[in-house]
Amino acid sequence: MKNKFLFLGIAAALFIACEADDTSDIVINDSSVTNNTTNNTTGGGSETTTVNLSGVYTTDLTLNPDIEYIVTGPVLIASGATFTVPAGMTIKAEPVGVNAYIAIQQGAKIEANGTAANPIVFTSNAAAPSSGNWGGIVLCGRAPINSTADGSTDTATTEVGGLSYGGNVSDDDSGSIQYVRIEYAGGAIDGNAELNSLSVYAVGTGTVIDYVEAYEGSDDGFEFFGGTVEASHLVVVNSEDDSIDWTEGFIGSITDAYVQHGTSHDKAFECDGYNTDFSNVGGYFSAPTVTNVTIVGANDGTSEAIRLRAGTQGTFNNIVFNDFDEAFDLDGDAGDNPTGQGVLDDLLNAVDATFNNVTTNMKNDTGFVFDEADFITGEGNGTGTDIATWGAGWTVGIN
Repeated sequence: MKNKFLFLGIAAALFIACEADDTSDIVINDSSVTNNTTNNTTGGGSETTTVNLSGVYTTDLTLNPDIEYIVTGPVLIASGATFTVPAGMTIKAEPVGVNAYIAIQQGAKIEANGTAANPIVFTSNAAAPSSGNWGGIVLCGRAPINSTADGSTDTATTEVGGLSYGGNVSDDDSGSIQYVRIEYAGGAIDGNAELNSLSVYAVGTGTVIDYVEAYEGSDDGFEFFGGTVEASHLVVVNSEDDSIDWTEGFIGSITDAYVQHGTSHDKAFECDGYNTDFSNVGGYFSAPTVTNVTIVGANDGTSEAIRLRAGTQGTFNNIVFNDFDEAFDLDGDAGDNPTGQGVLDDLLNAVDATFNNVTTNMKNDTGFVFDEADFITGEGNGTGTDIATWGAGWTVGIN
């Protein structure tokens, strides 16, 4: 993960970094807007219009349900512009990996509001789609992050594209994403530069993220880089890396989440208090509230469901674990990563958790002394989330 101060040029997406880490920038120097139109005649004589999307959009972009849209490169929605997708639409991306994605920059908005009966689908244009075909969706807001000074308007830059995020606007509004499915997205350029199905950078409480599925993603399903957004009804099926990830002082909430592992996977939740590739400049740790979660493992005998590290805090309420070697794995030390101190101070805990076919409920590798009862209360009382009810009609791949 990377943190850099930047200025965004008005005429082009050229980003200039002032701080550096050991990961090279993935910089886009393209201010053009591709709007290639093709009229294809079908067997019945009607015409289908196809429009390619790529480049920087400085004015509102509203998609037309009668047109087929193909994302062929980075689509950057600039500050002041709104990207609107009507319910029921399917938007496809060329299978060119992380070279095709949709980014909502600081000050821009997305309005993608489907319904259970008519969800919005972002997917691959490949004949035989597979994970990592395209880069997914990126949201960049002005909410706080702990990789910059607490209370400042300083910004950091995204891992791919060098887009600015962060600030001091806790209620920042990046728009609304509801009843949306993101398929075959995400991917890594290297270990520090990745795109997820939905990358959530410093997004504020004014933003709505509700009823969203990440399906067959190559990297994380959802990753929260700081911010305060209150996300709900999240589904991750067969993510090849972590299903839900947070870092950089995420202090929002996740309510009702369902995670299902496939053959290739990492953690269900990977939770960092701050960005260990940089530093905790803000002086505080991630501390979200996570409520009503069901995690279904692959029963492969070596998996961890939730890893808590780098000083993260937070409360897990009403969790069900199915088929894991380890449910909670706590990592840290007595120095900059005091995860265990959070347990002792009751700033990191789990309330009402049920463990089905789980070998180890909690593993303590923090350097602090405490037992399972100090971290978990209400064992056996967790009921998880009712995915069969709220996931009906718009999700895919659920066992």
